[in-house]
Amino acid sequence: MFVSDRLLLADSGHLAFVNAARRALWHAGGMDSKPFAPACERNRDPILAVLRRHFVDCDSVLEVASGTGQHAVHFAAALPWLSWQCADLAPQLPCIRLWLDEAGLPNTPPPLVLDVCGPWPRGPYDAVFSANILHIVGWPEVESFFAGVGRVLGAAGMLAVYGPFNANGIYTSTSNRDFDAWLKARDPRSGIRDAEAVQALAAQAGLHAVDDVEMPANNRCLVWRRG
Repeated sequence: MFVSDRLLLADSGHLAFVNAARRALWHAGGMDSKPFAPACERNRDPILAVLRRHFVDCDSVLEVASGTGQHAVHFAAALPWLSWQCADLAPQLPCIRLWLDEAGLPNTPPPLVLDVCGPWPRGPYDAVFSANILHIVGWPEVESFFAGVGRVLGAAGMLAVYGPFNANGIYTSTSNRDFDAWLKARDPRSGIRDAEAVQALAAQAGLHAVDDVEMPANNRCLVWRRG
């Protein structure tokens, strides 16, 4: 189990935790080199298989907490009918631009600044995607995430979230239990979320569950639709 390669937080204390985690997992050769998250390379194709099924009728996607930008260029290249909009905290946008500019894809507009507890971009979007965010942020940020998704999703819009989840308050693996302890030791507000609690927030945002896919390394991809 690896720390998130998708990190988004709302205050300076959390931001310090985020930056430390990113430095531990991303590799770059210098100031002008693209950051590289090995986890993105490992999980991108299993996630893509889910997106191919559920985003087939979508035209626009907002990716919340785009991290390095690796997922964006991989998914946008594989799903060329989608406009893939990256979004993250302002300090992360230069890293994302390095990946987007090198790929030069026509369906990746410039990344947007997004703090889940602040203003969200003007919608509607046909879909929202986020990977490895809910266990990194505090619970108020998780609530703000789903509230924001509820505001920007269009009619029949899709939401896909990738990451580790507990089932009925029980860890699904020893590695997830150890990962949760690691997270909470660094920030007590973070931690692996119960899938049932997350489903309840989605329902409050007007979303109903349509898929729950087991993924490698004891992760899951949860998918909802509006309506």
